Formats: sequence, structure tokens, C-alpha cells
Amino acid sequence: MSEHPENFQESLQRLLPDLSQRSEIEVDVISHLVLACGDVSLAAFIRLSSDAIKAARETLSAGCTIVGDVPVVVAALDHTRLAHLNCQWTTLLNNVHIDSAAAAEQAFWQDSNWCQRLSNLIDSNIWIVGYAPSVLVHLCEQIERQDCRPALVIGLPIGFSHAPAAKRRLMQLNIPYLTAEGSSGGGLLAAVALNRLAASLIEKPDCHCYLG
Repeated sequence: MSEHPENFQESLQRLLPDLSQRSEIEVDVISHLVLACGDVSLAAFIRLSSDAIKAARETLSAGCTIVGDVPVVVAALDHTRLAHLNCQWTTLLNNVHIDSAAAAEQAFWQDSNWCQRLSNLIDSNIWIVGYAPSVLVHLCEQIERQDCRPALVIGLPIGFSHAPAAKRRLMQLNIPYLTAEGSSGGGLLAAVALNRLAASLIEKPDCHCYLG
């Protein structure tokens, strides 16, 4: 039995692939995503647009609204740090009984009011989609069709068919994004990504490593 607590940073440095070409903040986000899922291979699939970190820091520092797709995603946000940044948060599918990706998908398709609510919340907000791939698909469609632009989309929905396709579509849009190729994702990972971006702004307010 081990006689001391595990040094997670030491373990990560030994196991993670070479991330030397990524900025300090990006490495921090990826490291925490790996810790959250316990799968080092995830690091190779994380994708951020070149302006994602800059957009996140500027928007969070301005006191933006963060929109999560389901209640459990919003519940996993670091409300203390976000309140410190004067940010607000809301839920798209604000039904506390939604506790799975399947339930989120059904709720979104059964009530057309959710689509209208989504359209009304797109502009200038940070979106965190961690459960329903159809929410991310519809979000991408609305961005393509309308003159609207979210500040950042963290698109990590669960799923094996719709989710990978939705993530590919997101990466084709000219907006700031963070996602993962393939089926990897989930509400916890989506919330962790946003939480680390908020933490970086508080812990390293003068850091400009992402502009290099």
C-alpha cells in the first residue's frame, strides 16, 4: 500500500503526450480533462480553435452569461469563481428530471419551445453542451443560418453517431470552440473545461501565453 498521496502532476507529466506546442493554459485545461475522465488518450483528441482561450478570457472577464444544455452540467460549474467574475449562468433544458443524454435528447425533441429558447440565447454567450448532441447540432444550424455568434462553444456531448458529427460540424464554423474528436465527452468534462478557463483568469490574469 502506498504510504503517501499520489502526485497527480508528476503522473500526468510522465503519461501525457508531448504538449510543448500548446500554451500553458491549454495544457492546464487538457490535463484537468484527462484527470476528470481517467483516460490519458483523451489528450490526443481535444481540439481548440486558435481563438478559444482568448475569447473565453475576454468574455468571462466581461461578466458573460453561460448556457448549459442540462441542469447537471450547470450544477458542475464553479459557481464561486464565476460569481467572482460577475458571470451568470442558465440552463437550456431546465428540467431537473433530465439526468441522462437519452432524456436530454427526448426533452429537446418533444418540446419545440426549447429550440426558440436556444435561438434567443445564442448571441455573445458561452455555451456548454455536455449531454445532448441534438442541442449542439441545432446550435450549429442556427449559427449557420442566422446572423448570430456565441462567444465560445464547449461542445462535448455524449453519443456515438450524432455527437461525433455535431463536433465535426462545430469545428467547421468560424467561431471559438473547444471539443473532442469522436465519441468522447460528457457533462463533467464540459464543465471542467469551462471551470479551468475561469480559474486561469483568476489565477493568472496577466498571462498571455495563448497569444504566442
